[in-house]
Amino acid sequence: MNEITYSKVGIDINKHKEIVSKIWKLIVSTWKKSEFCKPIDVKGHYAGIIDVGLKNSYLAMHVDGVGTKMIIARLMNDFRTVGLDCVGMCANDLICVGARPIAMIDYIGGRELNSKVVQDIISGLVKGCEIAEMALVGGETATMPDVLNEYDLVGMVVGVVDRSKIITGEKMKVGDVVIGLESSGLHSNGYTLARKVLFSKYKVHDFVEELGKTMGEELLIPTKIYVKPVLEIIKNCEVHGLANITGGAFSKLMRVGERAGVGFLLDTMPELPKIFKLIQEKGNISDRELYRTFNCGIGFCVVVPEDETKKVVNISERYGIRAKRIGKVVKEKDVKIKTSTGVISILI
Repeated sequence: MNEITYSKVGIDINKHKEIVSKIWKLIVSTWKKSEFCKPIDVKGHYAGIIDVGLKNSYLAMHVDGVGTKMIIARLMNDFRTVGLDCVGMCANDLICVGARPIAMIDYIGGRELNSKVVQDIISGLVKGCEIAEMALVGGETATMPDVLNEYDLVGMVVGVVDRSKIITGEKMKVGDVVIGLESSGLHSNGYTLARKVLFSKYKVHDFVEELGKTMGEELLIPTKIYVKPVLEIIKNCEVHGLANITGGAFSKLMRVGERAGVGFLLDTMPELPKIFKLIQEKGNISDRELYRTFNCGIGFCVVVPEDETKKVVNISERYGIRAKRIGKVVKEKDVKIKTSTGVISILI
């Protein structure tokens, strides 16, 4: 069986990066248009940051969505948890610059809007906002039968970050350690590839012995929201870098690595959770493709000096999130992962 890759199922990460690179000049051209808003240049980071004249703080903003996980919700006729995913996708990125989320708005689009579906989605958003301790302050709904065949869910989160405490990754040093916080499953990334592989072998309601649940139940497990433990880690530890492991998986570490001119060796990754083993086995997916597409059991990374390791792990575990040292910062500008078959580079 030929290997299935993300690009073969229509998701070309290189093309995405190329597009962002081309539009950046257009984005920057707007920066002098407002006398009340001065953007801070953190190109390529997890959130946009602006100076709106607050005495001690900047505003941080991030927008994201749930993607094709919404297809699973429709197949299962269960939209109760996708709101949690939306909050997780937005808030987990926002905290990567050291910001505290304060408010969120949402967008729900669909071929048609069913009242119960919308209510279930909003209920999930409310639960997620409660976990992240922020307010849901409004949103938008759109019915577009000529455009959408599935529901689409997007959120935008605003937060505040102390002017002197923005975390960009610039302080990272060779020898710093990478602490990985466990994920709850696929979170909300890699679903196009996961569906291609898994639905060629299973139906959404099939009970999968290895997982102990139906395939649909596994794929709907909501994204873990890391806001509380990470903000406490920032408050109590010397944090040099933060990375939410989403689209692009562990290649995302270079968002912060590039700012310090360093790379990463992940040499003590945890054993692959069962769902990722299943995807790799059924799709004949290489280690390289797996670790640059899926979180593989680690949903968030914290980079700190080695002597802060125990403190970070203890804080995370107080919130019921297992954490462990998974690697270190190295001189070579790459992301390498030690697997059972050797050390691989996963940069795209």
